[in-house]
Amino acid sequence: MSDYKPTIGLEIHVELNTKTKMFCRCLNDQNEKRPNVNICPVCTAQPGALPVINKEAVRHVLRVGAALDGTIADFTEFDRKNYFYPDIPKGYQISQYKYPLISGGALNGVELTRIHLEEDTAKSSHDDKSGDESVVDFNRSSLPLMELVTEPVIHDGPTAGNFARELQTVMRYLGASEANMEKGQMRIEANISVSKTDTLGTKVEVKNLNSFKSVEKAIDFEIARQAKELDVGNEIVQETRGWDENKQITFSQRKKESSHDYRYFPDPDLPKLFLSEIPEFKNIKESLPELPWQRRERFTKDFGLKSEDAEVFVQDHKLAGFFVEVAEGFDLGLETAKNYLLAAANYITSDLLGLVADTEDYVLPPAKSYAELIKMVVDKEISSRGAKDILATMIKEGGDPRVIAEEKNLFQVHDEGAILAIVEKIIADNQSVFEEFKSGKEKSLMFLIGQAMKESKGSANPEILKKLFTEKAK
Repeated sequence: MSDYKPTIGLEIHVELNTKTKMFCRCLNDQNEKRPNVNICPVCTAQPGALPVINKEAVRHVLRVGAALDGTIADFTEFDRKNYFYPDIPKGYQISQYKYPLISGGALNGVELTRIHLEEDTAKSSHDDKSGDESVVDFNRSSLPLMELVTEPVIHDGPTAGNFARELQTVMRYLGASEANMEKGQMRIEANISVSKTDTLGTKVEVKNLNSFKSVEKAIDFEIARQAKELDVGNEIVQETRGWDENKQITFSQRKKESSHDYRYFPDPDLPKLFLSEIPEFKNIKESLPELPWQRRERFTKDFGLKSEDAEVFVQDHKLAGFFVEVAEGFDLGLETAKNYLLAAANYITSDLLGLVADTEDYVLPPAKSYAELIKMVVDKEISSRGAKDILATMIKEGGDPRVIAEEKNLFQVHDEGAILAIVEKIIADNQSVFEEFKSGKEKSLMFLIGQAMKESKGSANPEILKKLFTEKAK
């Protein structure tokens, strides 16, 4: 298999956040459980019904294209893609072929071919037991669907998975879609071929990839399958295959169609669009928010955060906004505030997230109060253990960190005389451990300090404890 060069291109469909469907005024409610309630003559293809373009859906795709440095078309049009399935009531899907909204662009180092807009199909459900009955729900029919096609420049599963993850993040930043794969809001198809030369091999399309891990596993499986087939002298058939999550294998579904099989032609019911002449589509680039890669750079370079901490904030808008407020609350220059910022990030990504892990819509403490807590721990007014206890109280009950520290007696004691009494008690209670420390066992010192902190309820200064235990051991 090592002799073969795999080549992968992705086709990714994403349902867009709009109030109504792509070509009619029916609600775009992706959480509707009742079948066939958000339907009308247009999305069920009744005779004489005429489509109207959803301007907001077009705007979403233009913003995605601008974010990914694609070229926004001046002229574009919609086409009819002809095929006959029960979930396509018209006998064709309104899509784009020759003139997509976006050409080119790149994401995560992967070049893009195009991004275009089309309507979604209805949803078919099958009776798995009898196998002789299917039903169709037209709620999904004609939802606005963005399709992004990459160049065939990916060569392994993890690269494809990381590309798809980053696209999901971009869609969420732009407010274009939640792109939730479990809900079918983002669907990924991989076109895979292998070859020993620079000439591409026969392309196989793999569908039913409903998670990023499935994308990676299916691609790597298909690369190995095709290489094995070629090694024994078999030809690769151009086909569509599915992914069996339980068996972790791909399986044949149908022969793959070519573009000419769809008999594309411009939809005569929809107008041609000259995008530069439409006021709402001007200044698209200026409408973009801070994008994921820009936030990563700001949080690592400007704030000095570790890349793993920065990534937590990249993926969570709520936490990112909170952290920026906290940073402003220190009211210090960035260089002076570095230690405070690192501590603030660390307590958010470990302790704070741990406290709200089981809460879906959690409430954060006021940024100013959290900044004050971080100042207290960095300035050694309280211990790390004390900070954790105060933070837990702030999350569960609210309150000012200084008041909580006072009430719980958590301010650190720096008086050596007072701390010495605690040290002597711990030595008396743990004589054998103290003897181990005296003989050079450093782990024993950590135990003794821990016991002393527990005895003082976190108020004793750990550095003074270390100094006193060390002096006693001489």
